[in-house]
Amino acid sequence: MSVHFILKCGNGSGAADGLFGLTCPGEFLLGVMGLVYSEPACQSAYDGNVYQLFHLLRKDPTHLNVQEEHTGDTPLIAACRPGNLRVVQYLLDNGADVQLTNKKQRTCLHYVSRRTFSLLDYLMISILMPILLLGYFLMLQKQRHNVTLMKAVLSSNVNIDAVDYKGNTALHYICQRKSLPLVPLLLERNANINIQNNDGETPLDIATRLKFKKVVTMLKKAH
Repeated sequence: MSVHFILKCGNGSGAADGLFGLTCPGEFLLGVMGLVYSEPACQSAYDGNVYQLFHLLRKDPTHLNVQEEHTGDTPLIAACRPGNLRVVQYLLDNGADVQLTNKKQRTCLHYVSRRTFSLLDYLMISILMPILLLGYFLMLQKQRHNVTLMKAVLSSNVNIDAVDYKGNTALHYICQRKSLPLVPLLLERNANINIQNNDGETPLDIATRLKFKKVVTMLKKAH
């Protein structure tokens, strides 16, 4: 039986949010506890186990785009949640369907855009920051990883302006999380900056409300 945790929170605030893109304690808990899937292919993808996923797909290729019963996640979406780059690239190379959405109407791109630092990342960065800037370099490494992951997904024919059940596009989530390196990647693909979510906010509205000045500048230049 799958175990599911419902994690809710409001918009984050404070210095940690501005620096690390952390939005709520629920995301910390999710990072620690992880997800349990009823579909082995989704679980392997989420766990980053390329070897096991390879054998599952060789035995039954239809597992490539299987959708998990409870979440509706595909293996590709499951791999994008924790940012398992090797698995994502493997699935894309084998023709995984990037247009499929889960029960929250989110594509794999939504989850790449929603990626934040995990609890462990946050703790390591905080602890190492005063030590020869090791925390800073760790933060840069994580950011580069997310850029590479985003480029991999954008190399497909994914719908860049797909909206989820909240009306949010990938650009909405990137603006919420102040993911500066990811903003130009979406703008280069002509992401629509005028789409309003269910709260009536465009990505620019969100960046302006949260006072993310660099993001606001980039969006206004693309307007």
